[in-house]
Amino acid sequence: MRLKKLGQEEMVGFALIIIVVAVILLVFLGFSLKKPQKENVESYEVSSFISSFLAYTTDCKDSSNLEYLSIEKMIFYCNNNEACLDGQDSCDVLSSTLQKITEESWKAGEDRPVKRYELKITSKDKEIVPFIENGEITENFKASSTTFFRGGASFNVFFKAYY
Repeated sequence: MRLKKLGQEEMVGFALIIIVVAVILLVFLGFSLKKPQKENVESYEVSSFISSFLAYTTDCKDSSNLEYLSIEKMIFYCNNNEACLDGQDSCDVLSSTLQKITEESWKAGEDRPVKRYELKITSKDKEIVPFIENGEITENFKASSTTFFRGGASFNVFFKAYY
């Protein structure tokens, strides 16, 4: 009779341990499922953004062939201090166009997936347009850069999105 009671006590103890472990696992599972899922910025989004805005057509016309200039060509115009056909400063047009594009494409804020963005265009350590930024810096970010050349000068476009 004594052996039967010991076996039953061990079985009850083992069952209690399994129940306690199961409850703990359920609590951890519940906490992990309640965390809001963050929408992260993907690497391809950042590099695709640079490629697409370089091809964007501005409202600045070239004086020689009367075509509207892309942002990439506007960077060259700005670097050479050339004006648009209508007399607008190419750097002003470039800066305002880039500001609008980044504000619309990367809406930054505390309640948004993107917390901050930074855009810098340089040539030989000279800023082509003023540094464009918005939002607060976080630890997580994706960045991309593109370098292109024209007339012996190299131009670097750097974009970083924090999430």
